Amino acid sequence: MSEQLVVVWTSGDPEVAKTMVFMYTLNAKKQGWFDEVTFVVWGPSARLLAGEAELRDQVDAMLEAGVVVEACRRCAEEYDVASELESMGIDVRYMGSPLSAYLKEGRRVLTF
Repeated sequence: MSEQLVVVWTSGDPEVAKTMVFMYTLNAKKQGWFDEVTFVVWGPSARLLAGEAELRDQVDAMLEAGVVVEACRRCAEEYDVASELESMGIDVRYMGSPLSAYLKEGRRVLTF
């Protein structure tokens, strides 16, 4: 059975993103702490990501390392950033059902 981690990032705080959430998520994949790592951008984090070049660069690094990056479509549309997130290679979709499925599958879920 593979070790699967889902990191749900909802915070609009750039310091939290830079000093914890992004660092841990990328290293969870690169260091092999988990076989599969999924990063979910949800809520105010969508707006923050669209506006911060440094964070966009870190998402590129996550994608290159094999992290699956997803974003909540409803939130992205609310903040008018859906097309920008999609252009970054992020799978922008309604996340209620996928997150519920992740929980039912027994994936480990961290929320920030």
